[in-house]
Amino acid sequence: MIATGTAYWHSNSMSHLARAREVFDIELAALKGVRNLLDESFDQAVELVVDTLRRRGKIIVVGIGKSGAIGRKIAATLSSTGSTSVVLNSVDAVHGDLGIVNDGDLILALSYSGESEELLNLMPALKRFSVKLISITGVPKSSLARYSDVVLNVKVAKEACPFNLAPTSSTTVTLVMGDALAMAVLQARGFKKQDFARRHPAGAIGRAMLLKVGEIMRTGQRNAVAQETLAVKEALMVMTRAKTGSLSVVNSKGKLVGVFTDGDFRRHMATNNDLLSQPVKTVMTRNPICIRDEALAQEALKIFNERNIDDLIVVNARREPVGLIDSQDLPKLKLM
Repeated sequence: MIATGTAYWHSNSMSHLARAREVFDIELAALKGVRNLLDESFDQAVELVVDTLRRRGKIIVVGIGKSGAIGRKIAATLSSTGSTSVVLNSVDAVHGDLGIVNDGDLILALSYSGESEELLNLMPALKRFSVKLISITGVPKSSLARYSDVVLNVKVAKEACPFNLAPTSSTTVTLVMGDALAMAVLQARGFKKQDFARRHPAGAIGRAMLLKVGEIMRTGQRNAVAQETLAVKEALMVMTRAKTGSLSVVNSKGKLVGVFTDGDFRRHMATNNDLLSQPVKTVMTRNPICIRDEALAQEALKIFNERNIDDLIVVNARREPVGLIDSQDLPKLKLM
């Protein structure tokens, strides 16, 4: 029985894998099909959204069931990319929630069939306001489409459900249509990375884009700095006290001229018996990679990703080393 059970599960897992690939294939084909349906209606939809937002209106997303779930995600994407968007519960709307609707708003209605009774019952109430309506539906001649100023067609050949019943392909293409709309609006409105960061201050993206290098660097006793004339032995002591693997080397005017690291020490120690007594300038790496204290943390992350370094020296406008960013600090700062 055990052997039979093992064989059964092995065989079944293969059929699960085949089924998964079939679902992917069906939904990918659905996406390609809807992509081919894109026309000037999409341009009109983008223009309506941009015009609404320009006039300080908002996008109100409505949908029932699975379309409602997809609508919530689309609304979240729009809001996070600078397009003010809210979700209106179609059932609660007629019991007071219509209070969120104002003249000049834009309704984004989702219904694959375009015949959802709860959604259609809401249309007359919404049309009492001076609003425009964009529908995302798989039936361009549906009742919902007739209420609409712009119709985005998301018709699919079939659902990934073996009974062609559970919304699968249709919800996927609706979601992607919403993403396409949000990204096109983002571009049309000149939305930038800094704008995105302002709306995500608690995330790693927001922190990296809002924080400045001066706010995350090591300073004071944790920033090892020494004159270029200092002996290597004393330079190592400075690094030890700062608990760091690198030392910023400065000239008599305090300007950064080099960096000395643990790696430099090990490489020279193998061939230089008098290393400890020599001035650090003879073994330092000249013209080290550095960054301004006014730079964004995002720029520091880019340097760490592109260069094979463990520490990044921070300098001020006079090229004086004022701090150090240790790559080991980045996860603690939730920047990686």
